[in-house]
Amino acid sequence: MSGLTHFDAAGNAVMVDVSAKAETTREATAQARVTMLPATLAMILGGTAKKGDVFGVARLAGIMAAKRTADLIPLCHPLPLAAVTIELAADGDDGVAITATVKTTGRTGVEMEALTAASVTALTVYDMCKAVDRGMRVEGLRVVAKSGGKSGDFRQD
Repeated sequence: MSGLTHFDAAGNAVMVDVSAKAETTREATAQARVTMLPATLAMILGGTAKKGDVFGVARLAGIMAAKRTADLIPLCHPLPLAAVTIELAADGDDGVAITATVKTTGRTGVEMEALTAASVTALTVYDMCKAVDRGMRVEGLRVVAKSGGKSGDFRQD
């Protein structure tokens, strides 16, 4: 299984040994979108959701999720995160755009933390609005940028 770092020579899953890597500043940004009915977005923006401040609760959930990524993804290293930012914004008249950025100084990247933050933020938007719109969809979860480490920078257009 050449090229896959989470497997040993026998094909067993292993946690990658990062002890020889240099500590560098690392950052990753992930995005997702929640598609919904225009009336659902209007409810969120108007602050009338019965469960409360959708963007505020979802932002907090995303931050908490980033900090717990190693508990959820079996081969992730627990990392001391320096910063987690979650941005939520109306995207057209039928969606919420989510951007999660995670920073650390360490021996491994924070792409999984950014993806986890974006996905849990999106799931929280869904949870808080599902009573009025069961047809919502979480779409487009992806890493859009990363910097730091041996592999260098990455930007997705």
